[in-house]
Amino acid sequence: MLLAIDAGNTNVVFALVARDSHGARTIKARWRIATDPRRTADEYAVWLTQLLAIEGYDRSQVSAVAIATVVPRALHNLQVLSAKYFRVEALIAGKPPLDWTMAIDVAEPQSLGADRAVNTVAAHALHAGDLITIDFGTATTLDLSDFSGAYKGGIIAPGINLSLDALVTAAAKLPRIAIEAPQTATVIGRNTVDQMHIGIFWGYIAMIEGLVARMKAEVGRPVKVIATGGLATLFERHTQVFDHIEPDLTIQGLAIMCERAHIPV
Repeated sequence: MLLAIDAGNTNVVFALVARDSHGARTIKARWRIATDPRRTADEYAVWLTQLLAIEGYDRSQVSAVAIATVVPRALHNLQVLSAKYFRVEALIAGKPPLDWTMAIDVAEPQSLGADRAVNTVAAHALHAGDLITIDFGTATTLDLSDFSGAYKGGIIAPGINLSLDALVTAAAKLPRIAIEAPQTATVIGRNTVDQMHIGIFWGYIAMIEGLVARMKAEVGRPVKVIATGGLATLFERHTQVFDHIEPDLTIQGLAIMCERAHIPV
């Protein structure tokens, strides 16, 4: 089995990926832990070994470890985790043998985040044509790739939780609210909490719809919109902008890259 690790700014996601009896790629289990670059390999191992056991798996069943990270300081301890506890050298997205199997057609290719590159690889393996891939994470990213799979550029915007944190921190009298659809059908709030829900939720959807419309207008061809990240399913119920939801796009991308490098999954 493959242990795929997506180390983001907020959380590190671990997932076991294997082929089922029909040959289909399947995520057998997934876990997440808050990102902390100071967390040691031993701390990861204690936590992860217990979770593996709860799901009925053992460390010996992991034959490969693949990592995509946007937190450079977290990488070393994850590599030590792989070598010390799984007895394999971790494969790093973007480095041999997990090279990007696509052109990166931007001014500074080296600045493209590993998660965004892996998402693009996965999106094109799963869907054909020109694509906009939206990832709702710490930042919300919108990435354009053409019909050949080449990465063409994108947009980085503050994530919705980051926006809410900034609002609550800067305005002393505003309470902290949950990220959820407003309970009222109107967009004119009658109290502070409703007004905040409306502004954050519908404001964010309006931003996504507006940015996607502008990107599509520049492309000038039909474009599919692929969404991933924890909040994608929440937004899906309130907008028609998404064509497909892929909750585990980064994990799928790591597995696809391993398969292309002839590393069994």
